[in-house]
Amino acid sequence: MRDLLVTLTDSKSVAAEAYRTLRTNIQFSSFDEEMKIITVTSSRPSEGKSTVACNMAVTFAENGNRVLLIDADLRRPTVHKKFKLPNSLGIVNLILEPQRMNEIIHEDVIEGLDIVTSGAIPPNPSELLGSKRNRALLSKLREEYDTIILDTPPLLAVTDAQVLTTISDGTVIVAQHGVTKKDEILQAKSLLEKVKGNILGVVLSQIPMDDNSHYYYYSYEEKKTGRKERRTKK
Repeated sequence: MRDLLVTLTDSKSVAAEAYRTLRTNIQFSSFDEEMKIITVTSSRPSEGKSTVACNMAVTFAENGNRVLLIDADLRRPTVHKKFKLPNSLGIVNLILEPQRMNEIIHEDVIEGLDIVTSGAIPPNPSELLGSKRNRALLSKLREEYDTIILDTPPLLAVTDAQVLTTISDGTVIVAQHGVTKKDEILQAKSLLEKVKGNILGVVLSQIPMDDNSHYYYYSYEEKKTGRKERRTKK
């Protein structure tokens, strides 16, 4: 699955440049508010949100940030597969035993990028992620990292992403080209707005390369003003 990490395997490609553009858009999405913890989610499964989260993490690290990528998808975790990491211990263990941080965090998987995999899947993911223990953990990690990216489950399936959005500074929604329906994106948007989530924008993934683009990215502010931007042409 490492071939999906184009920011590592083909850093000069159109796709890799698209992720760098996405990073820049996120960094400048707010001048007045700190953008440290970013949730990445989607409306439905298999829309590419984990791939987007992983490539985002790489580009933030390449920009000189100290980055932590957390696989908070405790339903179908894949981050460990993409980076070929062991997954016996992960965020589940870290929430329950934060004193084992040095043992659980995979440090400098690439320069500047630390990773916490999921660990064993618990019977109560939503409750664990929304617990005081997890809030305290993320508060502590916030002090140690420039950027924390949370890969979370789809919004329309479970409540996990909603829970984590309340702890995050901003949320990116991933939608799949030719598959995700408009009403699904609107439902996902509505769910985030119900918990007062800060929606940074939408990434449209898996656009065929003959469409002259890897993805679209637009913020809701752009949508309100009637402007929609197409990024990173071939």
